[in-house]
Amino acid sequence: MSAILRELLHVSEKAACIARACRQEESLFQLLIEEKKEGEKNKKFVTDFKTLADVLVQEVIKHDMGKKFPGLEKHIAGEESNQFTNELGEKIIVEVRSTEEETARLLQKVLDDNETAARTLARAVHQDVVLSDPELDATSVSIPLDNIALWVDPIDSTFQYIKGSADIKPDQGIYSKGLQCVTVLIGVYQIDTGLPIMGVINQPFATRDPKTLRWKGQCYWGLSYMDTNICSLQFSTANGEANDRPNSTKLQHIESGTNLYSAVTSSAEAKGILYSLSALCGKDLYFAAGAGYKCLCVIQGLVDFYVFSEDTTFQWDCCAPHAILRSLGGGILDLSECMKSMRQRSKLTNRPHLLYNQEVEGATGADRWANKGGLLAYRSEKHLEGFLELFTKNLSI
Repeated sequence: MSAILRELLHVSEKAACIARACRQEESLFQLLIEEKKEGEKNKKFVTDFKTLADVLVQEVIKHDMGKKFPGLEKHIAGEESNQFTNELGEKIIVEVRSTEEETARLLQKVLDDNETAARTLARAVHQDVVLSDPELDATSVSIPLDNIALWVDPIDSTFQYIKGSADIKPDQGIYSKGLQCVTVLIGVYQIDTGLPIMGVINQPFATRDPKTLRWKGQCYWGLSYMDTNICSLQFSTANGEANDRPNSTKLQHIESGTNLYSAVTSSAEAKGILYSLSALCGKDLYFAAGAGYKCLCVIQGLVDFYVFSEDTTFQWDCCAPHAILRSLGGGILDLSECMKSMRQRSKLTNRPHLLYNQEVEGATGADRWANKGGLLAYRSEKHLEGFLELFTKNLSI
């Protein structure tokens, strides 16, 4: 049902508009100040607002998808709880009401009677947003609605969103931090298999006009279902396999016989992992904020792999990019399972893809949905096993 993916494009763009509004509208921007002086009256309130932006985006996605596809909203899950306690101690459930006026009144309660901010947010929530793609419009796929569910990360890399750095320079097209690392992630998976089949990544702050200082976003989508593999990226092919398009830097290393791979990871990665990646990638090892953005770097072909061994990413971080990578012939695998296979059999006997319909046994809270074995995101099968072989060997040194 490609109509679902078309609607996901719409709601992702509305989410991006809300995220931009919170940064660009003065009445909202003042609520996003990262640090407050000690003893300031609204310190708790300002901290809550950081989460309110996430929650509001999540609730907009649920509301709009449920309105278009009744019942689907019951199968949409995300990172945030939608219950807030304001300064008066009132517990308020944040939700999208039927009219802009009703939504504004509800948000005004959450925002301690800040009418201007509440009305600005409500206007962004109820605006009509148009976003389409001719290639997707020409696609028709039938997917049973009763066998799909969604994972949503409304604003991935919240710290970068709050900090709001806009002058970071990229390295080979990769931003280590800044607003460019912020993404809205909406992924669809099959309930019975747990495999991702649709994904949308909206990058609200992709480019900024140097004159107006207004931000413009970029949206990426992918569909991988049965024999259909299509993606918004122009270098995807009809059968879903990505063309092998190494960048110029990589070509130079291939010619010299060194640093055949490129990768992105977190600066908080374990020392052993960093040692192995450095040995394989040399100066083509990059660091960036945001799990969604790092996956996007792989999707865009800026790097070959995204490697992360910790258990601090979650199913809502990976479902959307995983679907897009599958549409390109790649995927996101359980890193620990990959390494176990390489050590025991010296080859990758199967593809332990992350699944999105299972809780972590014995875990509580958000840890129920953690990627406990870490992850390995890749765009092409061509170099996967060779990379893993050398990566595993270096870990043993």
